[in-house]
Amino acid sequence: MPVLNDAYDATPLRRIRGFIFDCDGVLIDSYEANTAYYNQFRTRFNLPPMSKEEADETHILNVFESLRRIVPPEDYEAAVAYRHELDYRNILPHLRREAGVRRLLQWLKANGFLLGVNTNRMDTMPLVLNTVDLEDLFHPVMTSATVTKPKPDPEGVETILAAWGVGKEDVVFLGDSTVDEQTAKNAEVPFWAYKNPQLEAALHVPDFFVLQRALGRAWPEYLMHP
Repeated sequence: MPVLNDAYDATPLRRIRGFIFDCDGVLIDSYEANTAYYNQFRTRFNLPPMSKEEADETHILNVFESLRRIVPPEDYEAAVAYRHELDYRNILPHLRREAGVRRLLQWLKANGFLLGVNTNRMDTMPLVLNTVDLEDLFHPVMTSATVTKPKPDPEGVETILAAWGVGKEDVVFLGDSTVDEQTAKNAEVPFWAYKNPQLEAALHVPDFFVLQRALGRAWPEYLMHP
């Protein structure tokens, strides 16, 4: 599977009109934040901190699937209720914006590309995007709270395509997990794997710096600095 680097022929990239991004692990490094968040539930129900396997799973699952994974079945409803008692603002200091992503997004937006988000987060997205200074860059932002079925169901991607009025062949979906890979397959859109060589993808992207250089080669008529 092709890996994006500075020798990559970027000419085929000129077909792309829109970029759909996953959030956690792509736009932001939120592993530490997610772990801190879900360990609050473990503490609440007198359980030890999550294992590495559990932390990995909650990083890609939606909140309800995550709670089913980390608390006993008899405590699930109480855990859902406890979710409304937690102040997510206490988790925000753990969030980190992915290196190079803001400059890339500003360049894309300034040059007329369509930008959207498809994530399994629930109602925290406005707060998260504001915290990492990425607000007002994406439309639409699809979350588990705005769809009937979350990823890997294709509903979120299909809603974005309808809002943009473009075809499946005109976009790419950047994700970092098997859930993202399956979402792209279900939606029949090209999938680019971000920092995860284990995934099956049309293109593997090692970081946003090499991606912006490739896009600069694809569109040399666009200024590199928005």
